[in-house]
Amino acid sequence: MRILAFESSCDETSVAILDGDEIKANLISSQDFHTLYGGVVPELSSRAHIQRINPLLKNALEISGFTLQDIDIVAATAGPGLIGALMIGLIYAKGLAFSTGKKFIPVNHIEGHTFSGFLMEQKPRFPFLCLMVSGGHSLLFFVESTTKIQLLGTTIDDAVGEAFDKVAKLLGLGYPGGPSIQRYALSGKKGVYHFPKANVQGKYDFSFSGLKTSVLRQVQKLKTHNPLLAEEQKSDIAFAFQDSAVSALIDKTKLAIRDYHPASITLVGGVAANAALRKAFFELGNTFSIPSIIPRIEYCGDNAAMIAYRAKTLAEAGLKYGFDYEAFPSFTSQFLTA
Repeated sequence: MRILAFESSCDETSVAILDGDEIKANLISSQDFHTLYGGVVPELSSRAHIQRINPLLKNALEISGFTLQDIDIVAATAGPGLIGALMIGLIYAKGLAFSTGKKFIPVNHIEGHTFSGFLMEQKPRFPFLCLMVSGGHSLLFFVESTTKIQLLGTTIDDAVGEAFDKVAKLLGLGYPGGPSIQRYALSGKKGVYHFPKANVQGKYDFSFSGLKTSVLRQVQKLKTHNPLLAEEQKSDIAFAFQDSAVSALIDKTKLAIRDYHPASITLVGGVAANAALRKAFFELGNTFSIPSIIPRIEYCGDNAAMIAYRAKTLAEAGLKYGFDYEAFPSFTSQFLTA
């Protein structure tokens, strides 16, 4: 089974080709110009996808050594995401599949991330707990099979990636916030600042709005003495913020491990690239003597390889889709249980 997949849900244009279990190509073109605006500009993102998707397809076919005639299935992210950006990849993929007589499979973006651990040599074992963390989502799943996913917890306000971006902006570190917070935290000292972890009603739910506000109040307090934060202050705040955010994510996952006794745990999504979170997650697996799987950095952010793999599991499950299948307007999954 050879699958050609497209991902265009936000500010990465990606094309991948999966041949059986082997990734033959996974090309990602990041729209770095959004740093000029302090965040993703939807209209500019959509235009960039239009410019980049066709050259990426040609390069992916060249790298893989395949032609379009060798492809069995065309897949594309169908949501959630920026609707304009999504439609570029989705319509392109549908048109390509229709014109070449190939099967088409729409893929839920979150499900793509959820199963991205299977792109590694060591793969998750069912049932597994999945902590999915990104700029738009903080989700905790109990995954019993490729077609049975239970949502345990979500964020009641800001996603953790959004909190990273906003705190970075408060500290004047620019966008995207994740890499800069991590970089500054490396030289930060423990115990200089303390930020809270929210206690929320849902047992496995997350909240990062209060943490972000606590950082804001600390920054405002420091700026009453000097309007410009010292580099040392930025580092110490970045360390304390990152430590609190990581602890909140690990604590909820720990609760779920004790309640659900998974065979493995996996950490996925853009924020899974954070070194402190990766370290804490591996330590969590060691504590409970269960495998902890985290995708390589290239598979943490938005990428088409995870979309191709998810399409493969859907095809193997015998599911069939038509060209009239609409985009997912938000995170809704036909396999999700309460």
